[in-house]
Amino acid sequence: MHFEDTTTVAPNSLARAAILPLVLIVSLFFLWGMANNLNDILIKQFKKAFELSDFQAGLVQSAFYLGYFVFAIPAGMFMKRYSYKAAIILGLLLYAAGAFLFYPAAQAHTYNLFLLALFVIASGLAFLETTANPLVTVLGPAEGAARRLNLAQAFNPLGSITGILIGQHFIFSGVEHTAEDLAAMTPAARQAFYVAESSAVQTPYLVIGAVVVLWALLIALVRFPATSSAAEPAGQRHGIFGRLLRKWRFLLAVVAQFFYVGAQVGIWSFLIRYVQDGLPGTPEKSAATYLTVSLVLFMLGRFVGTALLRYLPPARLLGIFALINLALCSVAVASPHLIGTYALVASSFFMSVMFPTIFALGLEGLGDDERKLGSSLIVMAIIGGAILTALMGAVSDLAGIHWSMAVPALCFAVILWFAFASARGARAAGSA
Repeated sequence: MHFEDTTTVAPNSLARAAILPLVLIVSLFFLWGMANNLNDILIKQFKKAFELSDFQAGLVQSAFYLGYFVFAIPAGMFMKRYSYKAAIILGLLLYAAGAFLFYPAAQAHTYNLFLLALFVIASGLAFLETTANPLVTVLGPAEGAARRLNLAQAFNPLGSITGILIGQHFIFSGVEHTAEDLAAMTPAARQAFYVAESSAVQTPYLVIGAVVVLWALLIALVRFPATSSAAEPAGQRHGIFGRLLRKWRFLLAVVAQFFYVGAQVGIWSFLIRYVQDGLPGTPEKSAATYLTVSLVLFMLGRFVGTALLRYLPPARLLGIFALINLALCSVAVASPHLIGTYALVASSFFMSVMFPTIFALGLEGLGDDERKLGSSLIVMAIIGGAILTALMGAVSDLAGIHWSMAVPALCFAVILWFAFASARGARAAGSA
């Protein structure tokens, strides 16, 4: 199969022939959003099916985002060696393979096999995110990259909402036994309950795998645009990583993205737990509604943020939203009841612009090869979702779920620092 791009797109305009590929690229944001937020359902489901602590349940995100970390650089190198299109197809096939692995994992009722399946899914998503994000930034004028990426990312929450709805209606059974109920059951009845809960994920993930395979075939049949870029300076072609490591804004963007993804994944992963702890007696399906509302606000925030970027510099908007979320997470720690729940739900609106804005600021001013490999390093920073979510689980086990929200509060403080440094650097560059 021939994977090379054949439709050329100039850096400052989008060719008419590139419209369909752009639509397909935007659809990828939907597909990985669905996978990402199904994890929030899986954490609650596996905690019930395997009798896990919060720390052990948080390993769902650890296995998932470890896949991003391991495969981000290989994805960038693969994309550079072949093409955007080839990387996208390979990513979709890995995504599908991981989804299909859920069936044997459920048959065996083995938590570690589920973690392996999630790792494989994430390896595919590493290819998709490493490819799609930089491609969107170059399909148009450079000064509109942050706004364009925010708009494309606005379709990501649609997938996230779909993932939550799939989990809420096709995975959650609504059967929630207390510890006393489980202790009163016979061993056979208790084991049957655990097996039934883990088997609930089989059909949804088989359907997801089939849809992803069909999407890979569709992309294989469509011509993708090529981006023109300036030639690498003589003698520097093999020093791309070295040049990236000397760019302060890029390095700060990697750090900021690590903490942002940790904050986002952590809040959404434990929101259902937070609701049920702070509002005792809330059923899991009702608690999941708060997560759905969060994702709707997240989607709205993407569109509002895209509009605001016409009037505010990206770094300034990022800083304002980070400061607001720092305050909201502090409220969630101090008032772990209805007020804290509303604060965490509201934080999703202000998280909306963070990932694409940090991404665009980090890639600003980079050449084509630097952008491709730089993208892989920023995607590697998604490992924050693994490390910080596990940290939140550990804090929850030790001090209570509401204290775990101090971790994302600290994350937003780091993002605020990055926004301030980026804005100051932009002012210095403008006055030079």
